[in-house]
Formats: sequence, C-alpha cells, structure tokens
Amino acid sequence: MPEKQTNRCAIYTRKSTEEGLEQEFNSLDAQRESAEAYIASMKHEGWVALPDRYDDGGYTGGNMERPALKRLMADIEAGKVDCVVVYKVDRLSRSLLDFARMMETFEKRQISFVSVTQHFNTTNSMGRLTLNILLSFAQFEREIISERTRDKIAAARRKGKWSGGRPILGYDVAPGGGRLVVNEDEAARVRAIFELYLEHQSLIETVKALDARGWTTKRWTTQDGHEAGGRRFDKNNILHLLTNVLYLGKITLKKEVFDGEHPAIVDAEVFRRVQALLHRNGQSGGKHVRNRFGALLKGLLYCAPCGCAMVHTHTLKNGNKRYRYYVCLNAQKRGWHTCPSKSIPASEIERFVVDQVRAIGKDSSLVAETIRQARKQAETRIAELETEQAGLEKDLAWHNAELRKLAGQVARDGTAADRMADIQERIRVAERRATDVREELIALGRELVDEREVTRSLALFTPVWDSLSPREQVRVMQLLVERVDYDGEKGTVSITFHPTGIRSLADEMKRKDAIA
Repeated sequence: MPEKQTNRCAIYTRKSTEEGLEQEFNSLDAQRESAEAYIASMKHEGWVALPDRYDDGGYTGGNMERPALKRLMADIEAGKVDCVVVYKVDRLSRSLLDFARMMETFEKRQISFVSVTQHFNTTNSMGRLTLNILLSFAQFEREIISERTRDKIAAARRKGKWSGGRPILGYDVAPGGGRLVVNEDEAARVRAIFELYLEHQSLIETVKALDARGWTTKRWTTQDGHEAGGRRFDKNNILHLLTNVLYLGKITLKKEVFDGEHPAIVDAEVFRRVQALLHRNGQSGGKHVRNRFGALLKGLLYCAPCGCAMVHTHTLKNGNKRYRYYVCLNAQKRGWHTCPSKSIPASEIERFVVDQVRAIGKDSSLVAETIRQARKQAETRIAELETEQAGLEKDLAWHNAELRKLAGQVARDGTAADRMADIQERIRVAERRATDVREELIALGRELVDEREVTRSLALFTPVWDSLSPREQVRVMQLLVERVDYDGEKGTVSITFHPTGIRSLADEMKRKDAIA
C-alpha cells in the first residue's frame, strides 16, 4: 500500500486590535486551537500541523504589512509549506486585491488554502467563486467599519470633543481618555513660545532661542510604556505649534473649526498677531533683512486699528529726492480703504518717538510713570522666568530619575548607554538654561533704579543721540523700545518700552558720554 504524502499545514491567525492579547488564552490561541482540531481530523489524509506560529496580533487585514504574514509568504516561497489553514477567510485578508495576489502565489506554488468555518475547495471553479464572494463581503464589511469610524470621529469633533492622536505641548490626555486637560507648566511654555516668535519675528531665530533654553517637543509615555517625543524643535514643528487652533480652545475637522471642550491656553489676540506675522514673513522673509535706509522704527512700528506691522518703504521724486514712509501692511495688500492709518512719513513718526524719549528726562511725573511701567513689565518678566525655572527643575528631576533607571539596564540593554548619553546632553542644556534664567532674574532685580538716577542719565540723551551714527541710533532704539503703536484714525501714538530698556538706555548714554 503506497505511503500517504505528508501535507504540511501552516496555521495563520490574526486579530485587528491588541485588546485582550495579554490574556493567558486569547483570540489567537482560540483560532489556532480550532485549526489544529481540523488538521487532526484530516490526519488520515497525511495532514500535519507545522510547529511554527504565524500570529499577527494588533494588525489590520486591510493590507499585507504584517510580520507573521510576511514570514509565512517567505516560507511558502522556500517550499516549507503545503497548505495554509485559517479560522475564517478574513483572518488572512480583508482586501480583495491583496487576497487575489496571495491566491496567485498559492496556485503557483500549488499551496492549498482551507478555512475551518467556511468549507470550500480552491481546486475547482465553484470553490474559487465561493471564496471570492466571501472575500468581497469581507472587504465590504471593512469599508463599512472604516466609514462608521470616520463618521464617529467627525461627529465627536463637531461637538468639540478631542478624538485622539498624539498629545500636544500644553495639554495632557485625561486619565479616562477622550478629552484634554491643561498641563500648567507646559501651557506657560507654549505662551512663551508665541511671545518669543513675536519678539524675534523669525522661525529660525525662535528655534535658536528654544535650543538655548533646552526646550523640547511634548514628551509622553505610550500605552505600552515607551517614552515618546522630547525632540528638539525645528522650523516645521514650531510652525505647526504656532498655527494650531487647539491652543485657542478649538477643534478642527478638515477645514471647519468648532469650539472645543478643552480650555484655551493662548490669548486670541496674541494668536492673531502671530498668524499675521507668519503670513507677512512668508512673503517678506521675516525680520532679519538688511536695513538699507536706516529706518529707525523697522520691526517696531504697528498699525493699532489693523493690528499688523507697518513696513518701511520709499519713493523717488525728480530722480534723486527720496521720501520715506511707513505703510500699513493691510492697506498695502487689501487697499487703502481697509485701513484708517494707511501710511505716515518716516521722519515724522521717528522724530516724535525720539522727542518722547527726550521728554522722559525733563518731566518728573513722566519719569515716575515710565519707571512704574518699566517695573510692572519687569515684574511680569520675573513671573515668566520663575515659571520657566520651575519647569526646568521638573525637567532636571525627570532626566536624573531616567538616568538612574537606565544605569541599572546597561548590562542587559545595548541601547541604554546611547540613551544615557542623550539624557546627559539634555541635562547639560537644561542646567545651562537654568543658569541663564537665574542670571536674568538677578539682573532684573538690579534694574529697579530710582528716579534721580534715571533723570540724571537721561539728561545726557540729547547731546549723545545727535552724535550717534544712523546704525547706532537704530541699535539704541531697539535696545529701549519694544513696540510703537500708531492709530491714524485717532491720531495717537503709544510707545511700549522693554522691561529693562530704561536702565539699558541710561547705561548706554553714560558709556557714550564717557567715550566722548
């Protein structure tokens, strides 16, 4: 009697999600047990279950990017398998196109295919038709599930609910999931990033400032316990942060924006100013372009009604006479009728600002008010720095704890040493930034000068100012003034000084006078 040919059977199992896989007997085990029982019932035909397990837990059937499936196909190509056994057809694939490709490989290698719960024979035309009908329904079911999932996410977003994704800096995911809660330390950092961009008016310069502070992107722990995020900022992720309406308490659905359930952490006016500046810099190249004509208020002057910058420009008359102006960007782009300020002669507004600085030292009440405002600004800056200091202390504590944990893993984990080196570099950067913050806090504490010292120092402004070159005058003005707001409709000008500008100006004037 001829010996029966052995039919080597590979059992393939799959589950779309990881839920329940940690159990001692899970869905993959149940599928394999059913397949092994079926193979045992065919023992008289020479069927034998291969000991190798081809289990894909947590992988979709919509594509072929599955490690166990790739291993199975490689073993088929190597001639190690005669038959593929699954619990149901959709365990192998839910894509009609992918399944057709696999069936082509099976036929080429003369591999049988068996579904334990759906009896058919792929060696005849009726069996193949039945198989394709079953698979068509499997693909239809997958597409219906996908549509329902998309509709559910869309409905949730229209109600302002957070529907998942990567956590962002400034918020944490609530313990129960499904909503965002404010992380106060990170929220203060986000607000500081918006202010830094308004200050530097350049993405690259903002990235440099964040590098100097040792700040990184959002760091969180994944569901499987791995650390994620915590990367250095670059132009792309800074741009994404600055344009993310989540910080306004909003939720997006494609191009639609809805009110979110989470609170805003960035002021709407600050966000609007940042968007206007980003739009302008996209065309002009940002703040750091050459100041060819010595515009004293370049990067400082803003149109109060429109809330956007006023840019320096000029016209030539009679071939050689140059007239300089500051023009509202809104009026320049959308027409003069859109802005009540429109433009103002450069010499007129520059002279007015310089005269206001001169007047500070001549009016005792103005000196007192200027110092009061400067102290208020300094106190605001001190509060910001103290918040940053607390965040740095938390970061350093986390880094040091992580370093201690990795130290015990070096012997058994080859990557631990590299991760320790990375954390040590982060500690170095954070400690350097902490030193800078402490020094700035000390300096701000010393900036609280008295009225007599300011009056005496500012009395030197007029004689020294007139002796400065145009480039030096621009530098002194940038040192002193944070921004100038011009309202053409009301005819008013508002000057905002840097927190330490008055003291810096006084020191500069004394230094120039000593040189003279």
